[in-house]
Amino acid sequence: MTEYSVEQVNKYILSMFRDDYLLHDICVRGEISNCKYHSSGHIYFTLKDAASQLSCVMFASYAKGLNFRLENDMEVKLRGSVECYLRDGKYQLYVKQAVKGDKGDLARRFEELKKRLRDEGLFDESIKQPIPKNAKRVGIVTAPTGAAVHDIITVSKRRNPYIELILYPALVQGEGAKESIAKGITALEQIGVDVIIVGRGGGSMEDLWAFNEELVAQAIYNCPIPVISAVGHETDFTIADFVADLRAATPSAAAELAVGEIGPVISGIAEYRNRLDFQMNRVIRERRLKLEKYSRMDERMMHILKVRRLQTEQYLHRVKAASPKNTINTKKMESVRLEEKLSASMDEIIRSRKNMLALYIERLKRVSVLDRLQGGLGYVSDPDGKRLTSVGQFEKEKEFSLRLKDGTVLAKTVDVRPDSV
Repeated sequence: MTEYSVEQVNKYILSMFRDDYLLHDICVRGEISNCKYHSSGHIYFTLKDAASQLSCVMFASYAKGLNFRLENDMEVKLRGSVECYLRDGKYQLYVKQAVKGDKGDLARRFEELKKRLRDEGLFDESIKQPIPKNAKRVGIVTAPTGAAVHDIITVSKRRNPYIELILYPALVQGEGAKESIAKGITALEQIGVDVIIVGRGGGSMEDLWAFNEELVAQAIYNCPIPVISAVGHETDFTIADFVADLRAATPSAAAELAVGEIGPVISGIAEYRNRLDFQMNRVIRERRLKLEKYSRMDERMMHILKVRRLQTEQYLHRVKAASPKNTINTKKMESVRLEEKLSASMDEIIRSRKNMLALYIERLKRVSVLDRLQGGLGYVSDPDGKRLTSVGQFEKEKEFSLRLKDGTVLAKTVDVRPDSV
């Protein structure tokens, strides 16, 4: 195995970054942390979001062009290139431009709307509806793709494979998102579900802003069906969270709250079935004891006992015939018969196709030029490869080729002798 120095490895990684066209000029958005202004004029800081962070440096030559001062917790949009610092062996964003984000304005709008809706009573706990424990139909308002809907479906089916999930594919970000979300809530209300989950995966405040719109808040407030809000990550809060009947930290948690676990229900049914079997067996034993007692009575009573015994045996037979085990065995036998029938049908089709293929091969052999060459015939053509089939196509001293089974003969016309008519 070839050995390399640390410098060689870092140089190789550096070349990989420089060969990646996307990383030459990239725009990244996030919040600033650990910001330090160096005496050289360089600015060192970390760019982060809810899920990750990225080391950044803005050299003095570019820092001079800033019209504002970088500060911790400030949202910015940065433009630059991602490269590997050879000495330390770590990658970082070399910032060339920085633009201040609008997080401050969004935060102000958020707090203003939150205060106004609270004063209007949309957040009151007294109006919140309880979430049903055994929901059969769950409505979901979210994007049709992404981790959120996948997590909701996965958790729901794990807790109850028989749950009916109805997805309204809504826009959850950008233009038209608030209208789409509100329309989805109304549509599921009209369809008729037991509970509605409204949400999406994590993101920045801008990404989640559709759930901070008053139109969405009013749609949740006016919905007569209980609504669970599941927007972003555990640390994210939106107006929809405060208006909803229940807030879930994540979409997965929303599914846990909306869908009851069917395991205990199945266990309960099994317990009731065992109790029923026990009681039925007890009743049958008692009836049999009585029959034995009555069998010692007079003929009239014996006749009555025979009738009762017949009724009891018929009842027992019906119980056994209705057993799930008998039904399963019957279905298994039907499945085996169908599998054998399908296998025989496939074998017949394969045999038929093989016979047709053999027939086509024989037909092709009959018209094959190569087979004719094997029989002693030749293929005559001019120097351009054009086939010659008549003496009228030959001229004296004209070159031609004769293709035989084992090679080609190059020849020249000495004389042309047509057949007499």
